[in-house]
Amino acid sequence: MLSKYWYDGQLFEQDTICLSIDDPGLNYGATIFTTLRVYQQSLEHPLTQWNAHCHRLEKSLQEFGWCLPNWQQIWQGANHLITTYPVLRIAIFPDGREWIRGRFLPDNLAQSQQQGVKGWLASYPLFQRTLNAHKTGNYLGAWLALQQAKTLDFQEAILVDSQGNWLETSTGNLWGWKQGKWYTPALEVGILPGIGRQQLIHWLYQQNIKIEENQWTPSWIQSLEMIAYSNSVVEVIPFRIIDCHGILLTFDVSDEPLQMLSQYYEVMRCRGDRKNIY
Repeated sequence: MLSKYWYDGQLFEQDTICLSIDDPGLNYGATIFTTLRVYQQSLEHPLTQWNAHCHRLEKSLQEFGWCLPNWQQIWQGANHLITTYPVLRIAIFPDGREWIRGRFLPDNLAQSQQQGVKGWLASYPLFQRTLNAHKTGNYLGAWLALQQAKTLDFQEAILVDSQGNWLETSTGNLWGWKQGKWYTPALEVGILPGIGRQQLIHWLYQQNIKIEENQWTPSWIQSLEMIAYSNSVVEVIPFRIIDCHGILLTFDVSDEPLQMLSQYYEVMRCRGDRKNIY
């Protein structure tokens, strides 16, 4: 079965894309992108967070001094693809061309959410990301970290800075729980401002649940009672084991604190259902 994708205002059904050999996206990874999960095949569903994803793309484009895309074209292309794919990756080239491709949810997503996954600490300079505040096509460090983790039979990699402080995972933002409070690494330490991360922070504040953005030093991490990660596709997934160079951190993934995060998605699903009914 051939893949469907949208490129520069047109829908294609093939497994190849035609780019100039001089294209900076091909030569230097000069694209920005965002990945979103489309709930109930609707870009307007509150959990899809369409406007937030577009705003983050626009912010990066403005900071890079690149051309803005045709947003109506992007909306049109996304609507073509959501009838087939629940996950979209929207990439923008420096001249404003858009490329949207789709994929399916992970087969074992529900199991990972319930039983947790094994994480691996990717603490080598090789795995550090560049331009941390932006999602660019040059995502090699994070990709290499995830591939190495999978080779070692782990499902996710955790990235660190030059001092060994934990930053984020190869695909999402980190969450930690201890003594009645949630923690997540602050943007100032050099992480991606995840859409799901911001929504969960806002949700916790609304529920009067304690939340703090801080720096995750190696010694401080040892005191955490639970660690999870989030992104716009998988929502929230807890770690049951994290390998820190042979030192194993183990966690109980059935603890009630995790429900404080997952409840956000349950509530927003209900709001989306009511919106569709009326």
